[in-house]
Amino acid sequence: MKIVSLLPSATELVFALGLGDQLEGVTFECDYPAEARTKPVVSDTALPTDRPRTSRETDDLVTAHMERREPLYVLDKELISKIQPDLILTQDLCRVCAVPSGQIQEALDELGCRSDIVSMDPNGLDGIFDSFLDVGRATGTETRAKELVESLRVRVDEVKSRTARLPEIRTFCMEWLDPPFAGGHWIPEMVRIAAGQNLLTEPKQPSRKVTWRQVANASPEVVVFMPCGYYLQEAEEEAGRIYAVPEFRETTAHAEGTVYATDASSYFSRPGPRIVDGLEILAWAIHPDAFPEPGPDAIVR
Repeated sequence: MKIVSLLPSATELVFALGLGDQLEGVTFECDYPAEARTKPVVSDTALPTDRPRTSRETDDLVTAHMERREPLYVLDKELISKIQPDLILTQDLCRVCAVPSGQIQEALDELGCRSDIVSMDPNGLDGIFDSFLDVGRATGTETRAKELVESLRVRVDEVKSRTARLPEIRTFCMEWLDPPFAGGHWIPEMVRIAAGQNLLTEPKQPSRKVTWRQVANASPEVVVFMPCGYYLQEAEEEAGRIYAVPEFRETTAHAEGTVYATDASSYFSRPGPRIVDGLEILAWAIHPDAFPEPGPDAIVR
């Protein structure tokens, strides 16, 4: 089977299911495991990459593209036609995150290429695990997918067991800085499992733009900065700007120094197998006395 993945999380899953040798194409963002970087890139960004940009500049660029109904990603149709994939993995959950399945189907029709398309669109942990099983069924690795899901559920249950009698801590998971966004989809559920009181978003609902006044009024005791698509060093550099916001200085998290930057790209933004690592990292940030400290490459105060 020839597989093309248009999602970093799907690429991680393909390797976790032992199908790395059947992966014929990936996106420019697919970087885990390291072998993913050796695969041909069939999807690139349509945004300019001439220099680093602030979160505000990036948001403005994305917003302008979406208002003009311009794609955020560019498919290498010639390469896809050459590969003639049997299966393409993508999503429709977020236009900012990957090429939507409808756009892929149009490209396939244009090329006269026949491929099965599996759209992975989870909005919670169960949905993430179900998407693993969907890919397992589509690739003939259902047994291995079930074993993977069962092992991840065991780890989720271990976190639940540790937090069962812990007090809830008001927790704000920030997905973007300028403008500020509160993390949605699976993040509120992860906060709840980790014995946190999630602030400003509801489970299984999209991330949403908030105001700094709303953040101050919610008075988070813990702030976890998990900017979508950022690795730890980038997130840590960006997080320093939070302290310049007057309203943020009113929060308990500011007073107590319980503000963390994370490797969001690896552990929170991508609904792949490492999402449970993210849960364990988040549980430590909320209840550091109840969980082992993660490695310094995952989260920093």
